Formats: sequence, structure tokens, C-alpha cells
Amino acid sequence: MTTPTAAPSREQLLHCLYEAAELEHNLMCTYLYAAFSLKQGEAEGLKPHEAEAVERWRREITAVAIEEMGHLVAVWNITAALGGAPRIGRGNFPLDPGNLPARVVVKLAPFNDATLQHFIFLERPEGSTEQDGEGFAAERLFVRGSTVPRVTPMACDYETVGHFYQQLSEDLAAFVELHGEGTAFCGDRWLQLGPNELNLGGARHVLCSKTALAAFDAIVRQGEGAPSDSDTSHYHRFAAIRTELAALRQANPDFEPAWPAATNPVLRRPPRPEGRVWLENPAAATTVDIANASYGLMLRLLAQAYLLPGPSAEKALCIDLGLGLMRAFTPLAEHAARLPAGPSNPGCHAGASFTALRDAAALPPGPSARRFFIERLGQLAEAGAALHAELGAERTGRAARHLQTLYERAERGLDLNAPAPRAAAPAPAAAPAPAAPPTETVDGVEVVQGEKLELRFEAQRCIHARFCVTGAPKVFLANVKGAWLYPDAMPVERLVDIAHACPSGAIQYRRKDGEADETPPPVNLLSVRESGPYGIRGELLLRGQSIGTRATLCRCGASKNKPFCDGSHHDIHFAATGEPETGLLGLPTDMPAVRDGRIDIEPEPNGPLQVRGPIEVLSGTGRMVCRVAQARLCRCGGSQTKPFCDGTHARNGFSAP
Repeated sequence: MTTPTAAPSREQLLHCLYEAAELEHNLMCTYLYAAFSLKQGEAEGLKPHEAEAVERWRREITAVAIEEMGHLVAVWNITAALGGAPRIGRGNFPLDPGNLPARVVVKLAPFNDATLQHFIFLERPEGSTEQDGEGFAAERLFVRGSTVPRVTPMACDYETVGHFYQQLSEDLAAFVELHGEGTAFCGDRWLQLGPNELNLGGARHVLCSKTALAAFDAIVRQGEGAPSDSDTSHYHRFAAIRTELAALRQANPDFEPAWPAATNPVLRRPPRPEGRVWLENPAAATTVDIANASYGLMLRLLAQAYLLPGPSAEKALCIDLGLGLMRAFTPLAEHAARLPAGPSNPGCHAGASFTALRDAAALPPGPSARRFFIERLGQLAEAGAALHAELGAERTGRAARHLQTLYERAERGLDLNAPAPRAAAPAPAAAPAPAAPPTETVDGVEVVQGEKLELRFEAQRCIHARFCVTGAPKVFLANVKGAWLYPDAMPVERLVDIAHACPSGAIQYRRKDGEADETPPPVNLLSVRESGPYGIRGELLLRGQSIGTRATLCRCGASKNKPFCDGSHHDIHFAATGEPETGLLGLPTDMPAVRDGRIDIEPEPNGPLQVRGPIEVLSGTGRMVCRVAQARLCRCGGSQTKPFCDGTHARNGFSAP
């Protein structure tokens, strides 16, 4: 992959983001297709222990597909933040050569050894020697990239998905450096999908290069191009299924965990029959037809949501209806995998083809769009009921009920008499913002002068516990550009209480009214947070330098701001109990004579946090675990005696200053 010598144009960036969206979308579909083909239970020929394993695989593959959907939403949000319209559609399966690099082959195939190996190959980390699955070789090798500068946006080549996102990150950073944050991210943030509309990992508003690059980084680490030692990566999860599949097949050579669903099924006689299976069986074709129509409408509803400013009831309803259609799609797709494809392909079953609309673009907002969605959902509900009346299968019945419920909800929620929403949701008139108080930045710390208090904020230490923006929203203005700290907007004593609630110590203050500044607590406390950091309170010194009385310290090993927590435990899905047993490792629980005083924190190079001073270790729920005068706290994330070090850092390659 060639690194550009100059910042890309906005058009080129959007072009690459469209490919990223298509890539994530295609991966999601292929994973779901394989999951739909898996058998379920002893009634479908599995032994009890085999059925348990296959059900676990289905859940795991489906969870990976949902994470791909989160990646897709993140890419869509970045696109919208740059002022573009998200790429909702994609090419139909099998993809024509050139849509993706030659060695990135994407097609619909049932679950089997070759398909699973293909998934592992697609998600392989950098430097992996994994080979592609049998039958997934590129139709022909070709080069898409060009070293010649072009005004026309051009595709690039990449060996792995991780390489692609690395290039995207570099291009975005160069674009922002050239144009500045405000000009680069000129899109309306309220058109994006956020937590108000969707409970999904990627549904976070993109406001700046930091949030955009963090989204790219999370995609790489969670799945494609993730480090090979990341147990939660898609690569590792697929590899674990491969190991278990091999063991089950060794025990039972006749073990077949999936139905022989078609590779690249199509609903009409294909002009190019190679690599495609025409579904001739009427029952299968009708089932897939309704599934595809549901999928197509889902895409249009998602596109519509990106045209509606939020938060709004209509935007949220479009998302709910779209996700509901996927819940109707699932039993139809599972049922299709259990039906024969037709006489031309004996021994082959059908499968949902995920046929995309020629154009899944949003409709002009307003009554006409609402009428379209109500009419289309009514057609789907009618077709679903007719299919179930004909076939009478449990899955077709489930799908029919879903479709009818969605139609009824659309009729209730989409008001045909309401006017079209405005392009930008106007905020109610607000009082003029107060003049920004005197502010300076000293060594990365924002220092804001109020009348009675000097407020300090160190962004690098913030873990977004949100006590500030929820407890003092007039002092800490969330998600605004420019001045956001107004220490005189609430009584000083109340503001001091809010500062004390900040667990990370990102918020500090200095009184200017003659009252005392913050003092250390009467009892030094170390709280072990469930799957999260250490929260420590006391007179804290880090390598001999005072850091205040509050801090959150990384224990997952992934923070980029060690020894402090930066929230990376969320990104890597760090799992560790916050409830170690009382008296763990025989450590004392007796009340010491001295419970306060200085705590010295000395991070050992590539090792644990050495802390000295009287400390009461608490579980996440506040239960006392032990009382110690010194401890070596695990910060590599691997100790079997958490929260204390057991030497694992010397074996797992942990590196930190």
C-alpha cells in the first residue's frame, strides 16, 4: 500500500470510507450467512455435546457480525462528520473483481472448515502465516492502486484490513492537519447515529480527529488486524472455533454441524452461472424473496435515519423498525438454509442472498417517506402471513409475527400529517453565554480562573465518569467548541463536592476565598473496579511527584497514558473481577494503627505498580478485601491473583515504563 505524499481531498477520503463501509457490510453478511446455516439441537441430527458446541459457535459468530455492524456504524458516522452521506448499499454477491483488493475475497458460503478458515484469513493479524480457505482463492490477481496522483478518487491495495485502516487513519490525520479540525469535521453531528438511537459499540458521535481515529483503532484491535495475543479479537475467536471443530470431528468423523446451504444463492437464473446457485424450489425462493425485501427495507430505513436530525422520535423509530426487520430476517434466513435449492443442484440447500436494492438512498423526509415505509411494511406483513399459511413452519410463523408487529408500529408512530423535519433542528432560544473566564493551559492542564476558585482540568487523566457534566452541567459544558469550564456557574462549596467525586483526579482546584484546599482522606483507599481500573485516594506521589489525592490507575495493560487509566479496558473488553475475596492470599484484614498518610506509587519498568503506604483495599461494591502497608499491583492484566502481581508480566510480554 502506497502512503500518499500529500493530504487527500475530501472526495478521496469519502471514497475510501465508502469502501470501508462496503467491506464491513460484506463481512457482516458473510458471517451471518454461515451462522444461519448451522444446525440447531438434537432434532437436527446433533449429539447433545455437539449441539451445545454448535449453539455456542452460532452465538459467537453472530456476536462478531454484530460487532461488524458496530464497525459499519462507526464508519458511517465518520463519513457524516466529514460532511458526506454514508454509503448504505453495497454490491451483490459474489462481488465483481475490483470492488475489493484481489486477495480480499468475499462471498456467501455455509459454515464448514474452508469457510471458517477463510474467516480466520480475513481477520488475520499482521505477520500471520494463515492461508485462505480452500475454494476462496482470487478469481484473478490484479492491482488497483496507482502511484500517479489523480484528481479522480482511486482505490488502494492492501493485504489485510488492518493495513487499510492504518492508511485511512494516516490520510485522515493529514487531511485534518491541512484544514484544521473545524473545517475537516463540518458535518452536522446530529445526523449521526448515537446512543440515543442505537445501543451499539460504534454508535458514538464523531466530533474531531481524536474520536474518529479512536474509532478506527477500535475496529482494528477488535477484529481485523488485531494483535494475535488478543483473546477477544475476531481472529482469536474464529481460531478457537476451528480448534473445537477439529476435536469434535476427530471424535466423530461423520460430524456435520451445518446444512449444505448454497454458495452465492440467487433468485433468478443468473446471466453468469459460474459460482452461483439459482434457487428453483418455489418455497425456498419465496422465503428468500421476503427475507431479501426485509433486508432491503432495513437498509433504506437506516439511510433515512441519517437524513433526520436527532435526537427525535422519528429518527429513533426508523432505527427500531430497521433492527426489527433484521429480527424478522433471521428466522427466514435460517428456514431457507433448511430447504432444498432445487433440481439443478441436488444435495444443495437454499440460503438468503442479501440482495441489495439498486439504490438504498433515503427518501425526501416528510409525509411521503412515512407513507412509503408504512406501505412497504404492510406488503411485507401480508407476504409473511401468506408464506406462513403455506408452509406452517415455526420460523416462518415467527417472521410473520415480527413483520405484522412492525407494520402496526409504523402505522402508530409515523404521522402522515406531520410536516417534514427541518434540515437542522433549531435549539430553543437561550440566554447569551457568559463571558469565558480567563483560561490558560499549563503542561497540558487547563487552568480556569473563577472568582472564588481556580479550576484545573487534565484531559489525559479523565476516564469520563461524568460526575462533572451530570452533577454540574452549567460548570462543565459537554460537547461544545471553545470555552467549556465556568467555575462561577454554581456555588463554590457544591463545585468542590463535584471535584471530590471525580475519581481520576482530572479535576482539581485551588481555593481563592481563604478556605482550605482539598485534603487527603482520613483513610487511604484502593478500589478494584469490575473489569476496570484501580481507583486510589490518599496523599498520592507518583515517582516522588505529587499527583493530588485521587487517581485511576490502569490494570488492563492497554492504556496509552500509563500508569493512568484512559478507558482502553472498554476497547479490549478487559474482563477481571472487582470482587476479590476478603483476606485474599492470606493478606491482613486487621485494623492498623495508622490509616492515612503518604502513598508512594512506583511503576516498575515492564512490571507491576509498587505502592507503599497504609492502604485499605476495597472491592468494587465497597467490601474490605485487605489492609496492607505495601503491595505490588498487577498492571499487565494477566495475573491469576488479581489485583496483586504474580509475575505474569514476565511471560506475556508486557511493556511499560
